[in-house]
Amino acid sequence: MLSHEIDYRIYGEEMQYVEIELDPQEGVVAESGSFMMMDDGIEMQTIFGDGSERDTGFLGSILGAGKRILTGESLFMTAFYNTGVGKRNVSFASPYPGKILPIDLAENRGKFICQKDAFLCAAKGVSVGIEFSKKLGRGLFGGEGFIMQKLEGDGMAFVHAGGTMARKDLKPGESIKVDTGCIIGFTQDVHYDVEFVGGIKNTIFGGEGLFFAKLEGPGTVYIQSLPFSRLASRVLSAIPRNGKGKGEGSILGGLGDLLDGDNRF
Repeated sequence: MLSHEIDYRIYGEEMQYVEIELDPQEGVVAESGSFMMMDDGIEMQTIFGDGSERDTGFLGSILGAGKRILTGESLFMTAFYNTGVGKRNVSFASPYPGKILPIDLAENRGKFICQKDAFLCAAKGVSVGIEFSKKLGRGLFGGEGFIMQKLEGDGMAFVHAGGTMARKDLKPGESIKVDTGCIIGFTQDVHYDVEFVGGIKNTIFGGEGLFFAKLEGPGTVYIQSLPFSRLASRVLSAIPRNGKGKGEGSILGGLGDLLDGDNRF
């Protein structure tokens, strides 16, 4: 079944949101927690499954929900329908600073592969499924887990990138190496594998992880400068322990806390 045709506009620079214009009876599906605002006349429904029109009936819904469990997502998605007369708008916001990337699946031969937490929203009829890796190493060491998400259909989908986004168009045989967490997504012809960094000093002291992703063309790869895992790690490391600061304002840093008597042994 064809996906709903939707018009959209992206607003903002650092904390973007996408406004989607729905004609009567058109709909859009989104991850829980991404909703921002909507016009009167739009009906919101919680759906069980992956959001596609193909997942009809009890068995289809169960299979769709099962696919979402494997990617670590909620069992449910939210659908928004324009049940009124005339055009109506509904908006979805980025979860943290970055950019919203529109993906026209019709221009990507009906499929796009992305990180499991990158999906924001899509036209009703787009399937949000799972992409099984054919190599065990990707799942054990890839950072994204053994399974990535795949968006299938012929409509518009929107994914979120943290920080600044880079686009790399790879020719056949051309490859790049990327931190595994910095991958947003790529077109279906891109070959993706995980490689060991190598070298004992790199492994122990490099601080960049033991593995990186190698992506080989032909195809297009989208890369983010600030994956959420990196952002969360920095925030957690800055949280004061036992109510004490970390001495960021001191030249001596943590040693300053020792000298001023803030730490007890």
